[in-house]
Amino acid sequence: MYGVVLAAGQGTRMHPLTDHRPKPLLPAAGRPLLEHVFDACVDVVDEFVVVIGYRADDVISRLGDEYHGTPISYVEQTDPAGTAHAIEQAREVVDDRFVVLNGDVLVDPELPRALTEAEGYAIATTPVEDPRSYGVVSVDADGSMGAIVEKPADPPTNLANVGCYAFEPEVFEYIDRTQRSERGEYEITDTLDLLLADGHDISVVEYEGRWLDVGRPWELLRANELLLEEIERDVRGDVAEGAQIEGDVVVNEGATVREGVHIEGPVVLLPGAEVGPNAYVRGATVLGPDARVGHGVEVKNSILLSEAAVPHLSYVGDSVLGRNVNLGAGTKVANLRHDDSSVKMTVKGERVDTGRRKLGVVLGDGVKTGINVSLNAGVKVGSDAGIPPGETVLRDVEGN
Repeated sequence: MYGVVLAAGQGTRMHPLTDHRPKPLLPAAGRPLLEHVFDACVDVVDEFVVVIGYRADDVISRLGDEYHGTPISYVEQTDPAGTAHAIEQAREVVDDRFVVLNGDVLVDPELPRALTEAEGYAIATTPVEDPRSYGVVSVDADGSMGAIVEKPADPPTNLANVGCYAFEPEVFEYIDRTQRSERGEYEITDTLDLLLADGHDISVVEYEGRWLDVGRPWELLRANELLLEEIERDVRGDVAEGAQIEGDVVVNEGATVREGVHIEGPVVLLPGAEVGPNAYVRGATVLGPDARVGHGVEVKNSILLSEAAVPHLSYVGDSVLGRNVNLGAGTKVANLRHDDSSVKMTVKGERVDTGRRKLGVVLGDGVKTGINVSLNAGVKVGSDAGIPPGETVLRDVEGN
C-alpha cells in the first residue's frame, strides 16, 4: 500500500509565512505539518510518495529518503492544476492500491487505517453541522457513494468530503479523461464522477475524528494547540534552580531556562532556545531552534520559529513569529478587540473572520520592530519589513 501525500502548493493563504518555505513544512508542536501527516499513516503504508512543487528541495532536505524506516519517493508537480493533476504525478511510481492525504491536513491514524481496510475505491467523509460550504457526499443503501455535490444550497446529507481517498491504479486512466473545471483545474471529484458513471463502487468511510485543514495562519495556531495537548513533561535542557516549570513542558537538550522564569505548559523549547531571565511563557507555545525570549517578556499561545527573538520588556500573545524576527524593547502585541468580537485577518485581499476571540499577529521572516512598537490584533507584517520606533500598526505591512 502506497501513501501519496500532496505537498506541492505554496500556500498563498498563509502569506507571509510561506514566502520562504512550503506550507507543509510550517511547524506545529515543533515539527512540520507534513511529519504529522506521515505519523497518521506510517503504520499502514509501505512507501510514501510525496508530490512536491514549490521549494521542492526544502521538502526533500527535511524528509530525506525514509521516514521511520518507511521509504519515500518524490514526484514533482511543476505546474499545479488541481488535485487530480497532483495525484496523476504519482503514476510513475505507484503500481498498487494507494491512499491519498494532503500534506497540510491533520487527521487521526484511524482515518488512513479505515481507508486501507476498505476494498477498492474509497472516500473519507465526516459529519458537519453546516455542509453547504463543503463537497457533500450522498450514500446509497449498500453504503457506497451515490454522488458528490460541491457546496449545495440544499445538501443531501451532512457528510463532508474530507479530501482523503483510497484508489486502485486504474484511477489514472480516469484522471486522463478528466476535463478542466470552470476554475481551470483538474478536480478529483470530477474523476470520481467518471468512476461512478462506469459502474465502479466507491466505499464511503465515515470518520468522526480530528480533521483540521491548516490553510490560514490562525489554523496553524489551532493545529499547534491540538498537537500540544498530546505532549508529556520531558525536561532535559539546562534549567536554573530559580526557574519554575509547571505542567506538560518539554525542554529539549540544548535549550536553556534562566533564573526567574515561569513556564506553564503545554510548552515546547527546541534545542538552542533560551528563556529569561525573568520571563513568563505559557499556553500552547513553541520556541523554535535558537529562539530567544528575554528579560521581562511574556509569551502566550504562540509559535516562534528558529532564531526569532523577543529580547526584553515585550508581550506576544496568540501570534506566529517567523524565522529571525527581532522585536525591539517594549514591543507589544494586541490579541483582543475592545468590542470583544472575533478578530479578522486579511487573506489574499479579503477580510476574513477568524472565529477567534484572541488572535495576535503574524510576522514574516526577518521582520524587525523598533522600541515601543504596538501591533494591533490580526495584523500581518511581510517578510523583512522594518517598523520604526514608537509606531502603532493598525493595518498589514508589506514585506521588502
